Parts: sequence; C-alpha cells; structure tokens
Amino acid sequence: MNLQKFKIVSDSSSDILTVPDVSFSSAPLKIITADKEYIDDATLDVYAMAEELLRYKGKSSTACPSPGDWIAAFGDAQYIFCVTITSGLSGSYNAACIAKQQYEENNPGKKVFVIDSLSAGPELCLIIEKLREYILSGKEFDEICTLIPQYLSKTGLLFILESMRNLANNGRVNPIVAKAAGLLGIRAVGRASSKGTLELLEKCRGEQKAFSSILRHLGDNIKKVRIAHCNNESAVAQLSSLIAEKFKDAEIKIYQLRGLCSFYAEKGGLLVGYETI
Repeated sequence: MNLQKFKIVSDSSSDILTVPDVSFSSAPLKIITADKEYIDDATLDVYAMAEELLRYKGKSSTACPSPGDWIAAFGDAQYIFCVTITSGLSGSYNAACIAKQQYEENNPGKKVFVIDSLSAGPELCLIIEKLREYILSGKEFDEICTLIPQYLSKTGLLFILESMRNLANNGRVNPIVAKAAGLLGIRAVGRASSKGTLELLEKCRGEQKAFSSILRHLGDNIKKVRIAHCNNESAVAQLSSLIAEKFKDAEIKIYQLRGLCSFYAEKGGLLVGYETI
C-alpha cells in the first residue's frame, strides 16, 4: 500500500503537530487581542500565552483557518482526511468544506473527506489516532470514510474549567453559566453535546468533587482516555491516577493543551477525551 497517497489534516484545536508514519499538517487558528495576535502553530509559547491572557482585561477573539489555509495544508495528497473543531463553536468546518470543493475541482481524481468532530482537543486526538490506525492497516479511502463516523459514536469529551470568561466573551456559552465558574472554588464540569455545543453538567465546589463528577460521567466501559491540561500538571496527574484506578485496562495519555484550546480552557482547565469499548 502506498502511504504517500494519504494525508491527515486538522486545525490546531487537535493540539497535534505530528503523526507517526503518516503525512500530517495542522492548519493554525489564531487568538487575537488588541495588543497581540497569537498563531497556534509549533512556534507558539503556550504557557506564556496563557499567563499573558490571564492578566489581559480587554477583548479577545479567535479566527479559524481560511479555505486558502486549508488548501495549503492539503498539499498535493491524493486522499485527505480533514478533522475540524466542532462546527458548533467555529467556522473552521465550513471553511474546510469550501476548501474541499475547490481542491477536488482543481485536482480531478483527488478526494477530501471532512470530519466535523463536534468536539475539540483530546477527542480530535482520538479521531486522528483512529485514522492513522485505519491507514496503516491498509484500509481504502472509501472504507475509512464509512468507518470513521461509526467510530465517532464511541468517543466523547468531558471538561473541568476554573473559568469560562473567554468562552462567554466569545459567545460560546451563556454568561450566566460562565459566572458560576468564576466563583471562588467552583469548577464547571461539562461535556461536548451531540450537537457540538458545550453542555454544563455540574457546578462542583473544589477539585476533588470535580474529579468525582468526571469519573461518574465517564461511565463504566472505557478503553482509551486522553487528558489535556492548561498549565495544571498536578491536577492532570491526580485525575489520571483516579481514572487508571477505576479503569485498570484503559490506555491513558496526558499532555499540555496548545493555543486555541488553552485560550478557551483557560489556566487550570482540563479536557478529557475518551473512547468506549
């Protein structure tokens, strides 16, 4: 099988920069303030950005990749799998669909499959890992296009946030909901809904209660877990240990969020992507 024909592309909400053994490109989103523009690529100092935004009191916004950015990321691959942040929070999916149409019109015989993750961060990571698995196992493009939507029914995203200021300021959640997470000691626990929006599940007082809530909402049949954090290594280590204790056979990986997800998760935020059996 010619692996050179295949390419996986995602926007930077996946937090992924490289994929072993398979061609991969990331189309960066941008975080914009009155003082500075942060491009969510490999050069971004995510820790410094999160600290600067914590002190910043003005307006901020994000910008998704343009169709041209997506086409540049496609390169000249024959078969492309394009994974985007949820269309419920961003125009990235729509831009990718426009890019797909233009790319296929200009390159007869080449194909792009655009996947609306209805999520962000660690759930995209799981989707990309599954795409890699399918490609390396020798599956054909059309077969993978059939299989990957089925796989999405087995994945989900939960989150713990100490602040929802940036989400509220950018119209991603109700300001009244966001205000609760801003109270001292309160953690907002929620999930990515089936429509790709953010759904608040509980308001927990203290970190340990938030961890218990995550364990409860994970259910019982967990195969893989990807936990990402925004400058909160102690919390991610504790949560990882609790999940490993409950799901002894689950494959667990932890990592630092990159720019876009750090902007919305804010300092201390945790995102938990999971795959069920």
